[in-house]
Amino acid sequence: MTAPLTPPPPPHEPSPHQDRQAPQSAGSAGGAYEQDGPGMKTEVRDAAVITVAMALGGVLLGLLWLWLAPHVPLVGDASGKNWIVYLKDTEGEQAIGVDGTFTLLALAFGAVSAVVVFLLRRRGGVPLVVALTVGGVLGSLLAWRLGVWLGPEKDVLAHARSVGKGVTFSAPLKLGAHGALLAWSVSAVLVHLGLTALFGPRDPDPYQEGPYGA
Repeated sequence: MTAPLTPPPPPHEPSPHQDRQAPQSAGSAGGAYEQDGPGMKTEVRDAAVITVAMALGGVLLGLLWLWLAPHVPLVGDASGKNWIVYLKDTEGEQAIGVDGTFTLLALAFGAVSAVVVFLLRRRGGVPLVVALTVGGVLGSLLAWRLGVWLGPEKDVLAHARSVGKGVTFSAPLKLGAHGALLAWSVSAVLVHLGLTALFGPRDPDPYQEGPYGA
């Protein structure tokens, strides 16, 4: 007896879906790799521009602080050849107003900076947050030093001698609460994160897609 002749099984052929799936996966991986490089470079470049722009914005903050901050009145008195300087209004709150003016202006600058950055780059990203933080600190430092430099004379004894005994003059512009230097950065980061969370683009939800990306 001879066994019935049975044709050999056909070679395994990949399904059409597998055929399509492999090139797409390779292509998508390559596309993602190509997009990540230039995307990160663009974010870093934009972050550098934002940092410089915010730092230069400190010039405007310093001028506004000098213009809007209340003046602390001082009076000089002479006892022989010795001069003493004292506050004209010992119960005045002008010194607190100087710090408060700087803080409020810095908070406003932070909010405006965050809105502008969000309108330019809605996707956000770590480099932009770092730029808002560093730029706010640099801008605040520049504003502080510029306001002190352009403000009233820092040598109060010489100023008292120049204006005369009993004449009221303004104290040097001084920032007593150094924590105000962080107000710009804190405001910018918080507002930007809030805008990104509320109005930023959403990533697609993979669980809402059908099988095989359909």
